[in-house]
Amino acid sequence: MVAANLAVALSQAGKSTVLADLDLGASNLHLILGVPAPKKGIGTFLTGQGAGGASAGASFDEVVLETDYPNLRFIPGDAEVPGLANIKPSQKNQLVKRLLSLEADYLVLDLGAGTGSNILDFFLMSSHGIVVTAPTLTATLNAYLFLKNAVFRLLYGAFGTKSKAFEHMESLRKDGASLRTAYIPAILDAVRDIDPDRWAIASDRMARFRPRLLLNMLEDPKDAEKAQKIRRSCKEYLNIDIEHLGVLYRDDLQDVALGSRIPIIRYKPQSVLSQGIYRTADKLIQAEAEADESLSLAEIEGGYRTAELEAEADFGAKLAYVEELLSSGALSTGDLVETVRSQQFEIDKLRRENQFLKYKLSKAIGQGFQG
Repeated sequence: MVAANLAVALSQAGKSTVLADLDLGASNLHLILGVPAPKKGIGTFLTGQGAGGASAGASFDEVVLETDYPNLRFIPGDAEVPGLANIKPSQKNQLVKRLLSLEADYLVLDLGAGTGSNILDFFLMSSHGIVVTAPTLTATLNAYLFLKNAVFRLLYGAFGTKSKAFEHMESLRKDGASLRTAYIPAILDAVRDIDPDRWAIASDRMARFRPRLLLNMLEDPKDAEKAQKIRRSCKEYLNIDIEHLGVLYRDDLQDVALGSRIPIIRYKPQSVLSQGIYRTADKLIQAEAEADESLSLAEIEGGYRTAELEAEADFGAKLAYVEELLSSGALSTGDLVETVRSQQFEIDKLRRENQFLKYKLSKAIGQGFQG
């Protein structure tokens, strides 16, 4: 949802944009974008065959499709091509090379969930990849773990093979417990002593790695505070400071827009969710204009404070919007009751999740005392 709408917002701002569906094996971005099911995509380009093994190869230029949105082109993924989720390194390198050769102001890559090597490598194509997460405990934990895996992938690439730095990482990997609890700062300190050259390369790449966070599916302004927890964990354990792009509130109109196969910013551009998308696009464009200027710590902290203020303002706008729908008759009392029920279901689910985690924690503490 974010990738599709953000790409449309950038194209509406006059930026030449390419949107690529790299959720290989589960590609469905065309549904959100409102594009008919493509006959050819990344799968037919990489494998030379279509669904069911039929011979239907395609050149890369053939899978870069024009859309009804000015300035926006789309590259579908081909979920029906068997084995596409596990492409070979040579295929991945070929795809990356062709993507980076595209002439465009922005290349938006929609990546799948998880921490597979292909997903991490696609994410690391940019030093400012965007991690979209929700304020629930499991989602924020997954966001942190994804970034942790991205940092380790970055370090392995910097160390190469047959180096002392690589050997040190492998020794940690073989002892799984050591790698799970290792601090990135401690790893870099050890590498600096045993392999100064590789340490210099890794330090340079780490300095340029500045991922961004976008907090999605908010229900309450207090949800915005979860971003600070992710930031603190990343700073302490991963030695990276992530920038905050802002917040997006949950909006039931998104389901309606999806059912109509229309991006929410075209279906209801005045909605709180659409305005959040436009605001995010504006921040990306502004950041591009200031690309040569590195952000200070105060500016990064200001981004988090701004996001919290935006969350409060959006919440007020969302309440006002609901009141407007009720008064106009567009939203019935029954619809409102159903919305409250769905939110209560989410709250109950979070409560059960919290109780389960408390149980696991108390059990772990009890075992620790027994030991």
